[in-house]
Amino acid sequence: MGRTWVLDTETKGTGAQMVPLDKVVETPENKPLFVPRKHRPKPPPETAPRAPRRFKVVDISTREVLSADAGARSTLALLGAIRSSVDVNVFVWEPSTEAWRLLTLREKRMLWERRTGTSPE
Repeated sequence: MGRTWVLDTETKGTGAQMVPLDKVVETPENKPLFVPRKHRPKPPPETAPRAPRRFKVVDISTREVLSADAGARSTLALLGAIRSSVDVNVFVWEPSTEAWRLLTLREKRMLWERRTGTSPE
C-alpha cells in the first residue's frame, strides 16, 4: 500500500514541503494531555468605609465663612437660617484631591431641599 503525502505548511522556512501524512497527524499518545485550571474568581477588593462628608458654607456678598469643616446635619441647620440658596456657596471636602469642591447646582438644590429649621412654604 502506498503512502499518502500532504503539503506541510508549518515549516519555518520560506516554503512548504511534501511530507508523509503519518508525520503530520498527531496521535493522542504523542500529544501531552493539557487540562486547563479551574477559574477562581478574584476576591473583591476591600474598600474602607467612606468618611462622613464635610461641608464649608461661604456668604456670597461678604465672603465670610459661615461654617467650615461641618457635618451634614449642622450644614443643613445653617442653611435653614439662610434666606435664599443664591446667598451662599457650599463646598464639600474631597479626600481624593484633598481640596474643597464647590457643589454643583443640582447638589446644592438637593441640600437646600433637605435643610432644617424652616417652616414649610
